[in-house]
Amino acid sequence: MLLMLIPLLSGLAAFLISDDRCRRILLLAVAGIHLALTIAALVVRPEMLPGEWFGLDSLGLLFLGVTSVLFMGASVYAVKYLALEKRDPGEDSDEGFIFNNEPEPVFTGCLLLFLAAMTAVTASRHLGILWAAVEATTLLSAPLIYFHRHKRSLEATWKYLLICSVGIAMALMGNLFLGAAGLRSGLALDLGSLLSNAMSLDQAWLKAAFLFLFVGYGTKMGLAPFHTWLPDAHSESPAVVSALLSGALLNCAFLGILRVAQVCAAAGLAGFTGDILILFGILSLMTAAFFILAQKDYKRMLAYSSIEHMGILSLGVGLGGGAVYGALLNAVSHSLTKAGLFFVSGLILAAYKTKQISEVRGLIRRVPRTAVLWMTGFFLITGTPPSGIFLGKFMILKAAVSGRHYAAAAAYLFFLTVVFAGMGRIFLDMTLGEAAALNEAEKPFKASRQMLIPAACFFACVVLLGLYMPAWLNDIISGARDLIIGGTV
Repeated sequence: MLLMLIPLLSGLAAFLISDDRCRRILLLAVAGIHLALTIAALVVRPEMLPGEWFGLDSLGLLFLGVTSVLFMGASVYAVKYLALEKRDPGEDSDEGFIFNNEPEPVFTGCLLLFLAAMTAVTASRHLGILWAAVEATTLLSAPLIYFHRHKRSLEATWKYLLICSVGIAMALMGNLFLGAAGLRSGLALDLGSLLSNAMSLDQAWLKAAFLFLFVGYGTKMGLAPFHTWLPDAHSESPAVVSALLSGALLNCAFLGILRVAQVCAAAGLAGFTGDILILFGILSLMTAAFFILAQKDYKRMLAYSSIEHMGILSLGVGLGGGAVYGALLNAVSHSLTKAGLFFVSGLILAAYKTKQISEVRGLIRRVPRTAVLWMTGFFLITGTPPSGIFLGKFMILKAAVSGRHYAAAAAYLFFLTVVFAGMGRIFLDMTLGEAAALNEAEKPFKASRQMLIPAACFFACVVLLGLYMPAWLNDIISGARDLIIGGTV
């Protein structure tokens, strides 16, 4: 309860604090306390009582840990980011670090409330509460996307709200159908009861419930063809918000799908859900691969890379077995890597004042430390060993081949190759291309160490996961895999 209440109350307090420095200290303090409480939960493993609406099993702990770590890094980055925003007023361009009309208290308050909502998603043991928490993440993150208040961010915010609201309405229908599936047995929507009595659920209603919940949460997760809000929202948000949207928010929607998949697995419908997850996983990979080839905006390219990885997660869970472990490992590694890449993209935006790929050249000469992180992120996100993403992708491929899903394995490899080629061309051109000379009045941008460290730490963790798997993390991922495969409580 403290994990949810502290950011909730602090977020409300942030709206009332007038001093920028005090508000930024509050942001860092809450992020640190939340991370400390998360570590305590990982060590102590709080007992889950039957019928309780909130509790932390291995699956919830895994995504809670990712969310907390990302928010800590985002808070360190955001403090300097907000200071730079305040120092560069009067800029007419709608790109780069610009002075914005939105009060900083709104940004900081919504950021903390967003953390509270995402925490509620990971801790929910009642599918109705989970639905409400996912809807809260949409409403609380919308002002963050609209931070710069120009016409493109307005369009992105409305598209985000409208499409995700349609999706969440579909998920509400799914919950109603799930309630109908347990009507004869007198079951409510708490996860423990549904899993314990899954075999008594009406299978026709349960299948309908999964379809609606999959489409609803799949929209928020960014699976194709429900993904159309994601490129705009991720590319028009400030870098710190893009990092949280891609690294944490998409995981919350994925968790919603995993919860209902647990119930279906316990009811003997793992084959039904698996086929749907595989189909939409491959479709998302295909969509991302071909859109990446045609990208002219590097933040939109990163957004389509997120769609690719959501497809990988869906494919891995659909295949089952060892692929589920690979998908969960990939979820952790992707979150850290993509957050780091969005942090770095914010520094590139500050240095070049543009998101157009064709106008960003010579990073290695103009901003060498940023360029090194940019290329490191490229190799990690595309699954170059050693990295946790490489291991996760390899486990999924191995499971596909051993399970004789040869068509899925071939499509998987083909689209991963297309993504590598497309992103490789963009990253190399930006890093090594011939840079235009600076104007005499233009000063070279020097990235703050405070904004470089979070991305560097995240990348180091992903490399480490490719070389060494800590026993505690292996236990959590294995426990989460067993929950998904076995549909246990």
